[in-house]
Amino acid sequence: MKNRFLPPLACAIVGGLLLSSCNSQPTATEADRTATVVSEATNVASDSMAVTANAGGGEVTPTGPTPTWGPNLKPEMQAVIEQLMSFNNKPLPELTAVQARKQPSPADAAMKQMRASNIPVPPMNCDTMSQTVAPGVKARIYTPKGGTAPYPVLVYYHGGGWVIANLDTYGASTQALCEKTGAVVVSVDYRQGPEHKFPTAHNDSFAAYQWVLKNAASIKADPNKVAVVGESAGGGLACAVSMMARDKKVALPKYQVLVYPIAGYDLTTPSYQANTETAPLNKAGMAWFFKNYLRSPADGKNPLIDLVNANLKGLPPTTIIGADYDPLKSEGKTLADKLTAAGVKTNYQLYDGTTHEFFGMAAVVPEAKAAQSLAVSDLKGALK
Repeated sequence: MKNRFLPPLACAIVGGLLLSSCNSQPTATEADRTATVVSEATNVASDSMAVTANAGGGEVTPTGPTPTWGPNLKPEMQAVIEQLMSFNNKPLPELTAVQARKQPSPADAAMKQMRASNIPVPPMNCDTMSQTVAPGVKARIYTPKGGTAPYPVLVYYHGGGWVIANLDTYGASTQALCEKTGAVVVSVDYRQGPEHKFPTAHNDSFAAYQWVLKNAASIKADPNKVAVVGESAGGGLACAVSMMARDKKVALPKYQVLVYPIAGYDLTTPSYQANTETAPLNKAGMAWFFKNYLRSPADGKNPLIDLVNANLKGLPPTTIIGADYDPLKSEGKTLADKLTAAGVKTNYQLYDGTTHEFFGMAAVVPEAKAAQSLAVSDLKGALK
């Protein structure tokens, strides 16, 4: 299944795999109301049913030798990478952004592994709706089916190097965060490069954050209990939003969770040099992302991109989650160290034997379940 938005269908189950949810909440306008059909990828890591790596199915085991670039890959992680390789995707540098967006994703690979291991797709336990949050910017809002309003709220930014992927691709993460934190999750569909260059995604992300602060009551959320969360490019966006809020004297998030964030523009770090052949992300892929989003190399030195060299004082308490075989590994640890040096309470955790994009794969990869549990624990502690 490709990473593209699916057309709206009302409360349908397509082929037993594409799960939708009826919306129980009104949106601001009738035009914004959708009965969102959520892709296969959306439910890969939805963890509310305590789905483990082999619950309800066979074990998740690789079929081939460990890749030379990842000698210590965890077996479940390797199995997903093998499924990703089975798609025969072309390397990003050989593609245009439009072509790259049509290729299967790591989330699709995890879903394929779930089918291979007979792991059931868990049901959705959050309602969803679509909402315009800024000119040209929509968000998918997840609301817990249980609990009592007003809920805490997480403003979530997906990954994809500011160029590829969408809300469906990272739906597993947002669904799991909603279910496990008991918070409303506002997943932001920021505009992407190369059609929309820097700083468009950053400005869209901050505009969405401001919308949440001003409109929390309309989504059954508490404006005094807001956190930001992001993966990869979205992790960088989440931290940048906190910086923008600080500098513009807007209410700061209470917490931020940055999952393998893009935090710098130095392609010579130890992890960049060590991860030239890794999947799903490597040094050449990151260079392609920068080329497609930045207007020029000078943008790479902007504090909103080059977080590791930015002023980090006064930012909210932070959790940073790192992946082992990932060109962004070094800058994630550097960002954690510099946040700590700036007086920001920071919890850093590296998950051995994992690759970039593992966080949303809790139904298949045990380390993803552990990483989600860490994020949820820290968020609930900050937003209680």
